[in-house]
Amino acid sequence: MKTVSHSYDSYAQARAAVTAIEKAGIPSSDVSIVANRHVTAQYAEDDAASDTAAGAGIGGVVGGGAGLLAGIGLLAIPGLGPVVAAGWLAATAVGAAAGVATGGLMGALIGSGMEDEVAAVHAEAVRRGATLVTARVPDTEVGRVEGLMSVHRPIDSTERAASWREEGWTTFDPNAPAYRPTETEIQRMRREWRDQGMGKQA
Repeated sequence: MKTVSHSYDSYAQARAAVTAIEKAGIPSSDVSIVANRHVTAQYAEDDAASDTAAGAGIGGVVGGGAGLLAGIGLLAIPGLGPVVAAGWLAATAVGAAAGVATGGLMGALIGSGMEDEVAAVHAEAVRRGATLVTARVPDTEVGRVEGLMSVHRPIDSTERAASWREEGWTTFDPNAPAYRPTETEIQRMRREWRDQGMGKQA
């Protein structure tokens, strides 16, 4: 088995990637999603008054459908704090001991076979507002799953890490303050949410 992971700037992109993976026959038990709580809360806010979202918690609003997304909920991951997540990777990260130097998510990614530097970028991406999608797949399925995930425009980890390093970033810091999106980022995310029709599917 291999682990395929991609981070997405928008929750809508990540959700679409999860749906595509599951439709391709990858079991929900082998897929995981971890999203920044503040970002998904902004998506939920737009639909909070709609009939489909009435009375639903954040998990109900940003999840919906069947499979992995039906079980999404609020979790506390060491090094990140509250996130909206579901799946095996999230469970592993939550189970990591608080105070581990790499943080729960980074430690879980390394444990799944990811290189330290790549794991640090994914963990930092989630801290800064991204959504991470991870799938465990047979070696023969890696190319197909990579293709399905790439259709939804994941973050280029190498470019993103380079831009952060220009700002002084070195690696994921589990003690860094929680990231809160700017108003411009919030408006961008809301446009993507509406454009992709995600709010009406919850």
